[in-house]
Amino acid sequence: MRVLITTEQIQARLTELAQEIGPQYRDRPLTIVGVLTGSLMFLADLVRRLDIPLRIALIQASSYRGKATTPGALHLGSEVLADVRGRHVLLLDDILDTGQTLHHLIKHLEEQGALSVKVGVLLRKEGRQVHTVRVDYVGFSIPNEFVVGYGLDFNDEYRQLPYVVVLPAEMYAS
Repeated sequence: MRVLITTEQIQARLTELAQEIGPQYRDRPLTIVGVLTGSLMFLADLVRRLDIPLRIALIQASSYRGKATTPGALHLGSEVLADVRGRHVLLLDDILDTGQTLHHLIKHLEEQGALSVKVGVLLRKEGRQVHTVRVDYVGFSIPNEFVVGYGLDFNDEYRQLPYVVVLPAEMYAS
């Protein structure tokens, strides 16, 4: 597997993102909502760099199942685990691909009474977006390749890698 983004690049970029995000939410009620399961590494490493009061909530949403490499129907698990009414929300996801998941979740959070909803993604895949989603914080823009690592998976494997790699087509082609 070819390493696309190293551990060191990820960690350096997270520090930069925290420096961008922190001042924007100082003295504002913030809830960071992580999209399970892919955002866990991104969420954990980012919030440790933020020196502001915040709440953390998680939501289960996925349009990829098992060995799928193209998105299917969106599946939502549990609802947002914290009340976001009257709070600013930073929605974090591992990757912006077609935009289906984020598009739906932004609408859901706004309907729940969030004061504002901003979006942060570790990766933005070029040339794949079908739904218009404004992303406020982007870790890295990547080419249209199937990637795993640092929370991203194929068939629930590879999430634990501390870097992002391109998964060779022969590993997922049927």
